[in-house]
Amino acid sequence: MTGLYDSWQRQINYLRISITDFCNLNCVYCSEGNVAKLPREEILSYEEISRLVMIAASLGINKVRLTGGEPLLRPDLTRLVKMISDTPGIDDIALTTNGTMLAKYAKELKYAGLTRVNVSLDTLKSERFKRITGHDNLGQVLSGIEFAEQEGLTPVKVNMVVMRGENDDEVIDFARKTIDDGWNVRYIEYMPFNASSAESARLVPTREIKHRLDALGHMERCGTKKGNGPARYFRFPSEKGTIGFISPITEHFCATCNRLRMTSDGHLRPCLLDDDEVDIKKALRGGANDEELKTLVQRAVSIKRERHHLNEGERAPERPMRQIGG
Repeated sequence: MTGLYDSWQRQINYLRISITDFCNLNCVYCSEGNVAKLPREEILSYEEISRLVMIAASLGINKVRLTGGEPLLRPDLTRLVKMISDTPGIDDIALTTNGTMLAKYAKELKYAGLTRVNVSLDTLKSERFKRITGHDNLGQVLSGIEFAEQEGLTPVKVNMVVMRGENDDEVIDFARKTIDDGWNVRYIEYMPFNASSAESARLVPTREIKHRLDALGHMERCGTKKGNGPARYFRFPSEKGTIGFISPITEHFCATCNRLRMTSDGHLRPCLLDDDEVDIKKALRGGANDEELKTLVQRAVSIKRERHHLNEGERAPERPMRQIGG
């Protein structure tokens, strides 16, 4: 059996890389406004990231996603995309972004080898956008989605974290965008990172979202859009756009998880919601050879747990999400 397999016989072929912990928005569900930014020297260089990708690709990783923080804040990002694109064995490079700078960089990212983008967008209302993110950038995000579509960074997936009492009244508005504008919308369940009743109350289960969308008509199951994630996809009959549901709490998808994460400061992390990590930066900067690096990647895969238990009251990750690249 070739490739990377964890202790539960899940094949790991997808690496998510946080390339910066800095973000130009301050979304309410991050709640990290007072978290100090990591010193620049703690962040992996492009050359270090590229070497890790080469090692990972030799073990069976063929898909890479660049995340942050906000990855487009990292200078000369196209250089890293080109380095990864040129790596033998890597056939898919994606980017998760808040979209505020996407219009500016979409063309050069596509030229460098980026395959597609996911854009985080939780509201279509300007004032609400400002309240959720702390900034007045909705127009820039919408422009970024348009430019990404024009440049062929498709399918552009629009990720909406649904929060009760905050934006859940817009789930139908987002669904209409799949009909009117051919958007590919994905509804993501809010993850309550502490056990408070207030946090838990913000969760809108996927089954409830689906029920609300019945007002627009019957949805039919459709083939998975290109990508590596756990979404289940539907569409309204004869419409180009799609609707995806990601249910990490009420219908967790751990049994099919195929991913490994690297934090912005160079730690391999088997699970978003678990603090187990393997320090690969120390090895990269300490003169480790390729075989030693392969062993560290394999170790990270071997300690991947069967599933998370956030929905059973397990504590949230200690690291800020923008360092992990959630």
